[in-house]
Amino acid sequence: MPDLPFVTLLTDFGDRDPYVGVMKGVMAQICPQLHFIDLTHEIPPQNLAAARFSLANAFPYFPPHTIHLAVVDPGVGSNRRSVAIELENGYLIGPDNGILGGVFSQYPIVTAVELNNPDYWRTASPSHTFHGRDIFSPAAAYLANGVPMGELGTAIDPHTLVDLDLPECEANDSGYLGSVQYCDRFGNLVTNIPGSYVAGKSWHAVIANRHLASHQKYNDVAVGELLALVGSHGWVEIAANQGSAAAQLPQSWGAEVQIILSATG
Repeated sequence: MPDLPFVTLLTDFGDRDPYVGVMKGVMAQICPQLHFIDLTHEIPPQNLAAARFSLANAFPYFPPHTIHLAVVDPGVGSNRRSVAIELENGYLIGPDNGILGGVFSQYPIVTAVELNNPDYWRTASPSHTFHGRDIFSPAAAYLANGVPMGELGTAIDPHTLVDLDLPECEANDSGYLGSVQYCDRFGNLVTNIPGSYVAGKSWHAVIANRHLASHQKYNDVAVGELLALVGSHGWVEIAANQGSAAAQLPQSWGAEVQIILSATG
C-alpha cells in the first residue's frame, strides 16, 4: 500500500448522536493522518438493501487502496462474522450480513478474513452493541497503517461471504420486470433495471398501475408530474419533477416495476 489510503464511512447512525465521531476518534488514535470521507450516515435504520446499494454505487469513484468501512448491523453481537475483504481495487470492512455484497459481486476478491484477532480490536472485550467502534474502526486504521490482512484475523473462503437475496430483473415478452431497490432523499425510486437495457429504445414504465412515459431529464414534464428515466447511477428510476415519486406511489420499497418496450423501438 504505497500511500496512506482514504477511509470512507457508511452507516445508519445519523448525525444526531456521536457514534460516527467516536469511530473516527478510534481510528485517529491508531492512524492520526487518516483521511475520512463520509459517504452517508442516513441509511434508513437496519436497511441492509439500501446500504448495499449505496456502497456499491459509490465504490467505483474512489482511488485504488481506499478502505470502505460500512456499518449497518442489525445482527451486532450475534454470530454473524466481522470481515475484511481485499479486492483488486480497494478494501471492504464491515459485518458479513450482505451489505458488502453489492461490491464483491462485481469485483474480484483477492482475500477475505474474519476479524477475530483481538490484538487489532480496540479492546479484548468489545461491546455487544457497537462493533463499529471496537472491531471495524480499529481494523480499518490498522490496515491503513500497513498491517497485513492476514494479521487481522483468520482467512475465510470468499464463497462463504453473505450476499442479500434480492429480486432480480427479468426479461419477459413485453420488456423487463424489476422492482424498486432504493429510494433517495428526493423520493426518486431507483429500480434494479439497468439503464443499458433501454438505451436507444422506445419504452415506458408501469408501477402501481401507473403508465409513465420515459424521458431524459426531470424537467421534460410539468412540476410534480411522474416520469421514468435513467438516472446518473445508471439504473432506471421513477421520479417526479421537483417532487417526490415515493410520496405519490404506495409501497415504494420493493414495488414491482414493468418496462414496456415499444414495438417500433
